[in-house]
Amino acid sequence: MDKLRMKKLMAPAMLATMLMNHQSHAQMNPDGWQVGAVIDTAVTSRALALGLRDQGLQLGHSDLAAGGPLGQHLQAQWSASLATHEGQLKAHIEEAWIQTRQLPAGLNARVGRFAAQVGSLNPQHPHTDDFVERPLLYRSFLGGHWTDDGIRLNLTLPTTLYWVVGAEAFRGRQLVPQAPHSPSGAGAFTLSTRMGGDLNRSSSWHIGLSYLHNRRAAAVHQEAVHEGEEHDGDHDHETHDHNHGARFSGRHLSLLDMTWKWAPNGNNRQQQLRVSLEGAQVRGAQGSRQAALRHSAWGLAAVWRWHPHWEIGTRRDRLRAAIAHEDHVDLGRLREQALMLAWKPSHRQTVRVQWTRQSDAASLESPARRSLALQYILAFGAHGAHAY
Repeated sequence: MDKLRMKKLMAPAMLATMLMNHQSHAQMNPDGWQVGAVIDTAVTSRALALGLRDQGLQLGHSDLAAGGPLGQHLQAQWSASLATHEGQLKAHIEEAWIQTRQLPAGLNARVGRFAAQVGSLNPQHPHTDDFVERPLLYRSFLGGHWTDDGIRLNLTLPTTLYWVVGAEAFRGRQLVPQAPHSPSGAGAFTLSTRMGGDLNRSSSWHIGLSYLHNRRAAAVHQEAVHEGEEHDGDHDHETHDHNHGARFSGRHLSLLDMTWKWAPNGNNRQQQLRVSLEGAQVRGAQGSRQAALRHSAWGLAAVWRWHPHWEIGTRRDRLRAAIAHEDHVDLGRLREQALMLAWKPSHRQTVRVQWTRQSDAASLESPARRSLALQYILAFGAHGAHAY
């Protein structure tokens, strides 16, 4: 046990030392390639229902990344992530993609492993979020952060507004991680459109609409219900699995996100108010003796930066999920409220404390609970810009 704890504590230090040794060389690289890393550590009093963080001391979404141009027409990105899950440190390749730089008519193509452009948060790394845990919507329907092997084609429209439309095809394994069989070809497809602009000198807005077609979901749900009823009379739902895949899935997922930002005279370094609203519905989840089921979730968040180094925020989430059994359906419900305070002494460091309360829980992992988390994020070297 002592050796395992030492490994957990030494992993961030080893990553930091490696990046400090390479940071100056990477930033001076004449070819434009840069290396960076982020270390995310946290202590939580209790793990949340449908949460992605363990109780106690753990390493959150920490990554080592490198990226830069491949000649005049291409650029590449690679990143590996390290995190604590169920008491063990687990690492995997999170990104490994090549993207075009100079296609005509506003086109842009990407191939490899990358985060799907579904919702406002999924394209971002979790350590860029305003809260310790991602909203219920992402934890339930996308496994928190859905990265996959696939291909993307985006088109930036020639309008006065920022307007991008895109299409993607992926393997889709994380969406239904327990799938025993894979469909031929791609297992998931996405369509998305995002637009935004300035209302005036102080205010800006952004709207996104995403659609996900999941080929894996229906057959897996039917097989899981049959096997679960035969081997476990207590109905051990997939929500108890505590994996990093989607907890609830279906053939179709539709997601709408809206963001409004306000900063006096556009100077967001001094003060800024960010308000975001997201809602999603999953359709086509099947039970062996039931018609198609639906899941839904929404979240509303507001974050106020009243000082260059201080932020306070609140978020309310709600989840409704239909959990199928052989002869009936349970209605799963969960409400979550979070309040956080963050101190950012520099753009490379964040100290965040967050109090979270879950209530109105039904047919899910646990009854209502409260959790207190303390998070520290430290960045080294270069790192990709955050999304809107």
